[in-house]
Amino acid sequence: MKALQEIQRQLEIGNFEFTRHALKRSIERNISNQEIREIGGNVEIIEDYPEDKYSPSSLLMGFTQVDRPLHIQISRVESDTLKIITLYEPDQNEWIDCKTRRK
Repeated sequence: MKALQEIQRQLEIGNFEFTRHALKRSIERNISNQEIREIGGNVEIIEDYPEDKYSPSSLLMGFTQVDRPLHIQISRVESDTLKIITLYEPDQNEWIDCKTRRK
């Protein structure tokens, strides 16, 4: 599985691609490639999904330069390009401090 440092590096340099779903969501939610690159250095893994439907994946959380919180679900499969599965701004009704799911 891809290490966090490699994930951060790929995000920072823009070495990522969107699934069709993620591309649609990035447009709907007005999340730019620049914002994704901005959170690259400060993302942390907040949830792991080793048995995800298509491949092991993780949910990342980070903040843009203007403190916009973003969640990005990525594939953890070793590859030259990071695959983004979905992305969104966490809803305060569902998340505590953007890191912990509300029960």
